[in-house]
Amino acid sequence: MNPKDEKENFSFFIPDSSFEGACADVAIVILNWNGAGFLRRFLPGVLTHADGARVLVADNASTDDSVELLARDFPTVELLLLDRNWGFCEGYNQALAQVDSPYFVLLNSDVEVTLGWLRPLRDLLEINPRIAAVQPKILAHADPTLFEYAGAGGGYLDKLAYPFCRGRLFDTLEKDLGQYNDARPVAWASGACLLLRRSAWLEMGGLEPAFFAHMEEIDFCWRLQNAGHEVWYHGGSVVQHVGGGTLPKTNPRKTYLNFRNGLALLYKNAAPGELYSSIFQRLVLDGVAGLRFLAGGQLRNFWAVLRAHFSFYGKLGYWQQRRQAARPHLRATERAGVYAGSIVWAYFAKSKRKFSELGLK
Repeated sequence: MNPKDEKENFSFFIPDSSFEGACADVAIVILNWNGAGFLRRFLPGVLTHADGARVLVADNASTDDSVELLARDFPTVELLLLDRNWGFCEGYNQALAQVDSPYFVLLNSDVEVTLGWLRPLRDLLEINPRIAAVQPKILAHADPTLFEYAGAGGGYLDKLAYPFCRGRLFDTLEKDLGQYNDARPVAWASGACLLLRRSAWLEMGGLEPAFFAHMEEIDFCWRLQNAGHEVWYHGGSVVQHVGGGTLPKTNPRKTYLNFRNGLALLYKNAAPGELYSSIFQRLVLDGVAGLRFLAGGQLRNFWAVLRAHFSFYGKLGYWQQRRQAARPHLRATERAGVYAGSIVWAYFAKSKRKFSELGLK
């Protein structure tokens, strides 16, 4: 079914968050690495607003006092101790293999949840079995009048798989004026706060371990759509995200991961007839981005782009295997949340700063 038809047939239904029944079939899983400060600050709110869900912390072999803090101050939280820092992707893969709840929430430790945040997400998946993943509205913790960078009002991709959000185009954040209070299919849902159906998680084999971190949820959601599942955003649920809790977005390590994983994301998931032209255009634009870093004196970010490309080429055999394992591949017009144009061109050449200016519904 065409995603536009699907949206019209099941448009913007927002379940009543007053439905009776606790979320006892949900496991909220927080992956932690040296995040004692965030746990101390935000875990009490998660426990207060868990609505009957299990709350677990999977610790990636932290060297701070995270484990001691949990044992002393949060004895009701289930603790999963991982033997080393597996990163975000494999850390969650290792942790969720030990959890048997029908629904998982992947929740960043730097997210503050709000009253009634969980049940609308869970009820949406209960009502529509085709939905495998859903995110809430994500606002900036520092200024909750603004959408937050990682997820905002739901994730989109352009034709070259550059990600953007309703409420955030590159570094421009919109104010939350209720313009994204709906519920709708999207291209990807943010890993900062992501409710998943366990059966779909197992079917997909979890997150791509070679990504380590960054853009892993985009890859996962793309694979979900290729497999016939739906990914949604629900504006009737709200959380606030600090963002950059692990790596600031200007960090060269993050630049490296985003550029490397962006290429792998496109190579793994694009439809055969769209793959090579998209990869070529992406390489050109990545080169332009690298030169912009160089011209701006950001030498470490410039080298990060180069290292990202050499890493991608060096593992091309691996990515080919992953692509073969992820068939079939839907065309861009067959997936929800895809912008037919170039978000890079729209933003930098045409000065379009808001989602509403892109002509998307």
